[in-house]
Amino acid sequence: MVQIEMKDGGKIIIELYPEIAPITVNNFKKLVSEGFYDGLIFHRVMSGFMIQGGDPKGTGTGGPGYTIKGEFSENGIVNDLKHTRGVISMARSDGKDTAGSQFFIMHADTASLDGKYAAFGKVLEGMDVVDQIAAVKVNSQNKPTKDQIMKAVTFLDDYTPVDDISDVSEDVSDISEDTASEDNS
Repeated sequence: MVQIEMKDGGKIIIELYPEIAPITVNNFKKLVSEGFYDGLIFHRVMSGFMIQGGDPKGTGTGGPGYTIKGEFSENGIVNDLKHTRGVISMARSDGKDTAGSQFFIMHADTASLDGKYAAFGKVLEGMDVVDQIAAVKVNSQNKPTKDQIMKAVTFLDDYTPVDDISDVSEDVSDISEDTASEDNS
């Protein structure tokens, strides 16, 4: 399990599902173990949809300098975890294997994302914190007008990171990672 402690003291506890998305979970754990997410913000907030963070630039264009294999059905990998309220999933750009560090937590059920993004865990505690973040004032780019800072992202159980991440693509610094637009079809 992973805990996201917000600067304001709120805590989000997430259970990870390596049996559903092993590459994604291993990558997320590696980044957590390196302190990658500490001090980053939720840079994209859409109430009734999702909150997105994990970009070191805070703009939606940053990442860790590499990408991973997208573990979702449209990319030929079975992942039946639905994008329901509280599910955590990897953000990516238009390419299927373009996720790196950005993730989003579902604020509401959004079936249009199922099979298109690598869902890899679920919030066990702290949906009230997600609700608080989702309720903040945002600008026209859905960026909060007051930074929503992840003070520390840490493990709540023992974990030894694996040095090798399977299926890592080549270095792609400055790749844009965006979730899909809301699809009301």
